[in-house]
Amino acid sequence: MLEKMDVFFENRLSGYDEHMRNDIEGAVEFYPYTASLLPRGAGVAILDLGCGTGLELEAYLAYNPDAHVTGIDLSGAMLERLKEKFPKGNLQLICGSYFDVELGAEQYDAAVSVESLHHFPGERKLELYRNLLRSLKPEGYFVLTDYFAPTEEFEKECFATLEKLKQEQGICDDGFYHYDTPLTAEHETQILREAGFSEVRILKNWGATYTILAKR
Repeated sequence: MLEKMDVFFENRLSGYDEHMRNDIEGAVEFYPYTASLLPRGAGVAILDLGCGTGLELEAYLAYNPDAHVTGIDLSGAMLERLKEKFPKGNLQLICGSYFDVELGAEQYDAAVSVESLHHFPGERKLELYRNLLRSLKPEGYFVLTDYFAPTEEFEKECFATLEKLKQEQGICDDGFYHYDTPLTAEHETQILREAGFSEVRILKNWGATYTILAKR
């Protein structure tokens, strides 16, 4: 049964961190690796898309506690958990969709997203990435660590299955429902380039999870 995205994660909040760390291949490595790619220094501004409970921020704020982090997530409960983890952190947390939130212009030194964007189609990502590009400072960049489809056939099957489930359950709105619809890493890099990023590189992978660096 499909669930609304925010409801899905709030229903699983109690075991979320343990699941993400222990049940996803490479998670014990890719969270700190992603954090290591973010800029250091007092006052750097970071945008976290789909920040959840802040797993990617744990290592980052441990060595860069003075960073200013803007986090966007659909789940208010997850944002509350994040605040509990970093009571002294310089955090601005926004409960909403990163597709709808105004990201501004040239505000951030870097942006990051971990295990969030694989729920959305390419056309929505293209729109988001164009807005994201605009929000980065001239030397800014985006670090994306996410789950990707192994083949184009698998990618298509995931989207087809989601549409079938929505039809079976009589869902006809445009809301976000939890179901994995990963693109291939190659398709993702194409969309980032189409959005205007000047350099896009796959840096590393752990099974189906890849880290991509996109420079403004």
